[in-house]
Order: sequence, then C-alpha cells, then structure tokens
Amino acid sequence: MNLATLDWIIIAAFFALTMFIGLWASKKAGRSTKDFFLSGRDMPWWLLGISMVATTFSADTPNLVTDIVRKDGVAGNWVWWAFLLTGMTTVFVYAKLWRRSGITTDLEFYEMRYSGRAATFLRGFRALYLGVFFNVIIMASVLLAGIKIAGIMLGLSPIQTVLLVSVVTVSYSIFGGLRGVILTDFFQFILSMIGMVAAAIFIVQLPEINGIENLISHPNVVGKIELFPDFTNMEVAVPLFFVPLAVQWWSVWYPGAEPGGGGYIAQRMLSAKDEKDAIRATLLFNIAHYALRPWPWILIALASLIVFPELEGIKASFPNISDNILKDDLAFPAMLTKLPVGLLGLVIASLVAALMSTISTHLNWGASYIVKDFFVRFIDEDAEEIKQVQIGRIATFVLMVLAAVVALALSNAIQAFNILLQIGAGTGLLFILRWFWWRINAYSEIAAMIISFLVAIYFEFIHADVLGFEPLLDYVKLIWGIVITTIGWVTVTFLTKPTDRSTLISFYQLIHPAAGGWQPVIREGLDKGELQSSEVQTGQLPLEILGMVVACFTVYGVLFATGFWLYGNTSSALVASAVAVIGGFILARIWRQIKFR
Repeated sequence: MNLATLDWIIIAAFFALTMFIGLWASKKAGRSTKDFFLSGRDMPWWLLGISMVATTFSADTPNLVTDIVRKDGVAGNWVWWAFLLTGMTTVFVYAKLWRRSGITTDLEFYEMRYSGRAATFLRGFRALYLGVFFNVIIMASVLLAGIKIAGIMLGLSPIQTVLLVSVVTVSYSIFGGLRGVILTDFFQFILSMIGMVAAAIFIVQLPEINGIENLISHPNVVGKIELFPDFTNMEVAVPLFFVPLAVQWWSVWYPGAEPGGGGYIAQRMLSAKDEKDAIRATLLFNIAHYALRPWPWILIALASLIVFPELEGIKASFPNISDNILKDDLAFPAMLTKLPVGLLGLVIASLVAALMSTISTHLNWGASYIVKDFFVRFIDEDAEEIKQVQIGRIATFVLMVLAAVVALALSNAIQAFNILLQIGAGTGLLFILRWFWWRINAYSEIAAMIISFLVAIYFEFIHADVLGFEPLLDYVKLIWGIVITTIGWVTVTFLTKPTDRSTLISFYQLIHPAAGGWQPVIREGLDKGELQSSEVQTGQLPLEILGMVVACFTVYGVLFATGFWLYGNTSSALVASAVAVIGGFILARIWRQIKFR
C-alpha cells in the first residue's frame, strides 16, 4: 500500500524523537553498570511501571490476540488473562523481597540463596540459557510480527524490516542503557495506546461494520464475543479456562509473568528506589496490562471476522504475502490498512514503538546477564565498570543479530507462545516456593530446567513426528510437562543435600521471608547463636495473599466492565463495575497495613 506524505512525516518524526531520547539518556548510561543496567536505581515508580507495560505491549501482542479471537473467541484470551494471578502474587508477595536483595540481576539470586558449585553453575548456565537462547526466541517472535505488519502495510521484505528495526533499536539501546529504554518506553507506550484506541474507533465505524452494535450482532462475530467459554462443552472450557486458571498461572515460567517474579520485571523492581516503589511499579503494570489495553485489540480482531472472514480474503488483498506466514494473526495488520491518511501513519508509528520497546528491554536485560552473570563472574572478575559497559554494548549488538536471524524461521505468534509455555512447564512452583521453603536447592532448579526442556522437545518434535503417536493437544502436553517436571525436581530435592546452613541463614537475615517454611533453619540458627530472636519475623504472608486475591477481582472487574459496557450489557456492566469499585476500596485498606523496611 502507498503511504501519504503526512504518514511518512509522522513515522520519521517518531524515529527521530526516539533516537533523541536514547542519545540524551546516554549521558549517564556509560558511567557504570548500575546506570547501564539499573538506571541508577533512581527512576520514579510510575516510569518503571509504564516501562513494564510498554515491554509487554509488543507488536506481536495484538497479532497474538487477533489469532486467539479468530480461533477461540474473546474467551480464548484466558490463556494469558490467567497470568494476572501470577502478576499480583509478584506485586504483593515478591516485589519487596526482590528489592530487599539489593542485587543487580535476578540471576545473582542463585549464589545468594544456594551454595556450592551447583549454584555457580546454575547462575552461569542460566545467564546464557535465558539471556541468549530464551531471549532470542522472544525477540524473534516480536520481530516476526514486525515482518508481517511491514509486509502488509509498507510492502517491505522480511530482511528490509529486520534491518530497519534492528539498526534503530540497537542504537539507542547501546547508547542509552536501561535509562534510555525506560524513557523511550514511556513515549512509545503513550503513542501506542493513542494509536490503538484511535484505530479501533475508526475500524468499528467502517461501512462494512457500521458501529459496535452491528459488530457484535453480526453472524460471523456473535459466537465469538463471550468473555467466558461455554462451560457445557468441556473440550473448549478445559483448555481455554480451567487449565490456565487452575494450573498454568502458577506452574509455567513465561517472560513477563514469571511465578515469583524474575527477568525484566525483576530488573525494574531492582531499579526502584525502595520496596514501596517496587510494589507500586508492578501494581501499575498489572492494572494497565490486563485492564486497560486488551479491548482495542479485541474489537479490531472481531471486526476482522467480518472484513476478512477467511484467510483467502487476506491472500486476495495482499497477494505478495508469503504462504508460510499467512495465518490468522495476519488479520490484524490487514485491518489497519483500512485507516485513513494521518491515522495510518500514527498507527504504524505506534506499532513500531511497541515493537522497539519490547526488543530494547530484552536487549538490555539479556546483556545484563551476559555481563554480570557470565563475563564478570567467570571470565574477568576484576573488570572495570567502563569495560563492563563496553561488553554490555557488544552483547546488545550480538543479541540483536541472533534475533533477526531466528525471526525469519517462525511462521506465527501463537507458535512461539506455545513453545515458550511448554519449555517453562513445571518450573513455576519451584520459583514460588524457593523463597519460602528452605529445602529447595540448586539441584532442584537444575533438574526442573533440564526436565522441562527435554519434555518440551519430546512433545514438540519426537512424540508424533518420530515415534508416530497421535499428536497431543497443547493443553495436554502442558499438563504432562508440569506433572513430569514437578515430580522430577521434587524428587531431586529430597535426594540431594540441602544448601549450606550459613548461606541459608545469611539469606534469611537479608530477605526476611515468611518464617513458616524456614523453621528448621531458624531453630538451628538460634541454637547455635548465628541468628538472633529479634531477626525472626513471621511476615505478612496471609495479608499479602489477601491483597493478591482482592487485586485480581478488582482488575478482572475493570476488564469485564469495559467489555460489558462496549457490548451494551448494562446489568452485567454495573455488577462488574461494582466489583471493581469495592475491590479498589478494600485494596486501599490492605495497602495501608503492609509493612516496609
């Protein structure tokens, strides 16, 4: 399609302003790794929260939501809505603990919590496993969305798209560090939200759709608008609702929704000024991520069922699109081509903003692992701060190159999503319990990591393709992965020696987790005089869990209320709104009772 001069001016202005912000932030980024990877620990909590939201608002996210809605309806979004439980657990239980640790990367946790060579190996291996392998897959799936959007809306080839996005993103990530990433995230998120809301409003008013009432009553859409699956059909309800809410949220490791916190979410919490700001930032992130953003994407996805009911329609409109990437997620950028001059340029800029905000965060996060948890820990422990920053910039560039190469091998967003879920299946419970159960050790984590990976490889490439068994449904593979991995790491935990007592005591003294699961360590520490009675704290775990539950009801209330108001379902909208208001009131009272150090 041909863009007007105004569209190109808007896009060019976006790139110019993004580069300016990144270069402006570079004044401080090169002074130390604290500045480059943690933005000096002086960023406001609301900036950190918005940065988290911007990172999870990637260009592939609306593609993924469109893929889900076209296949399983709005209710299909429970596969990621369920992660709100994970997010709110991080807010009320783990944010304080992470910030209390005072570490630079979350992988330093391993040698703080565990002991011996196993802990050292775990930190080094995961620096490469997560910082390179996992990180590259995530960035590649994000770039894939950019390839599809640029292919339809700009007529760019995959290589042209990858080169354009990579050069700009890697430039401000290298020079600006995390401060540059966070500041550009703020600008990019505001632009992304304005673009998506404006696009949804315009698309719903297209002549083919003629308003939201006609949209939700159209024969192609009417069976897709329910917020909950049909509970009389367990073949649909189990994978879409019960598995995500009952099992997936606590058992699966997924970037941005790690049980117990971790990854770039932990990086933002560690960048906060104090514990209170760490909680505020993650709370803002979860409210915005689940309650504020989904509906523009959902409305556009529903509209695509009318304009492009079948993939053949997309192919007919965009004949140059390769068949290997012609999937349901392509309907999202196809719908955006209906936008008028000016708004089209704004939306393209907002999608590029979403793409770059995610990639820039993953570049800085992955580079922090490579520098602090691999290079400094194993190669040059005495490396000066300036040298560490230089290595971080080199690592940023290399990660970008690897992600660009892998992006060309993927075909759709849901494919990458399912692969990542399967690889992390069964590890989540360990990440939740390691703060509160003294018996978990480094071998537990090594076992969980290896077993979950092997199980994922087996189900993805061997079970059906090599052995000839009937392919399993994704949720069945997920449950089997969780069961096998959990049994495996729990067994290894009891067959191996616990972490050294001195390490456990020093960890407890620094972090002060709830005392229940640390009683053997506490008793022995008190008996031997290594721990003082004044250092033993019961914690506020029941209050924190209550806060998590109330916060989930509050956010779901806002999410559902928005949907019901859009649908014109006034009675349900009033009920959901009441739940949100009452939940917010209770949440405010709980907040006043939380104690900080």
